Amino acid sequence: MMSAITGAFSSIAKHALVATAGALAFGAVAMAQTTPAPAPAPPKHVKPPRKKEPEAPPPAPQQPTQQVPQPAPAAPQPPQQAAAAPPVIFSPWTKICPKNPANPQAKQVCMILKEVRLETGQFLAGAALIEQEGEQKKLLRITLPLGMQLPQGTRLVLDNEQPASAGFVTCVPNGCMADYEINPEFIAKMKKGQQILLQGINLGGQVVSYPLPLTEFGKAVDGPPTDPEVFAAAQKKEWEERLRQQQQKQAAPAK
Repeated sequence: MMSAITGAFSSIAKHALVATAGALAFGAVAMAQTTPAPAPAPPKHVKPPRKKEPEAPPPAPQQPTQQVPQPAPAAPQPPQQAAAAPPVIFSPWTKICPKNPANPQAKQVCMILKEVRLETGQFLAGAALIEQEGEQKKLLRITLPLGMQLPQGTRLVLDNEQPASAGFVTCVPNGCMADYEINPEFIAKMKKGQQILLQGINLGGQVVSYPLPLTEFGKAVDGPPTDPEVFAAAQKKEWEERLRQQQQKQAAPAK
């Protein structure tokens, strides 16, 4: 049931700068001179040889080229702050025990669920504790929004407890679900806990987290169920009112 959530790592490329140098060799040729014998007087029609011009002095050694100072590296820019998360709305923990008209003799199944949505009503994430009458094992089903990397699975963290992992089992129009088998001991910890954290990896390779507060979770578990039709009507009315308020804010002229 456990599957690790992998992270993404960035690689750093290393470059080497190679400098080449050459050397020039200078040589000199030594000439041996012998003492010449007296030469006869040249004839009149022969011009005397021109005197050998003195050789030019060797050029002075060049001064080393002065290195141009390189500009100092630019100071690092401060990291940009991440955009603030949009405001969200949590539904209360609600217990629903729907009837099964097709099989009245079937064991009663109850769900204690909670959702988080944007102010527009768009679904983000949710969790539902599923209890079947007479069964010790319980099922905690979490739902994350569409656009997750399905092979990476999900992760569930209860406060400071050891994280648990589970793969996705199916997807519906509003998100993809994963199931965690839990026991009464884990439910007791949820009753005393602060929050559960639902995590997945989106298509961009980033870990996304959705914390769900556990306030009044124990009251919903131990309390009486809410009629499904009443609950659905109340939710519908609430989100219609919130949508109307959003439309009024958008239509109001800016001061």
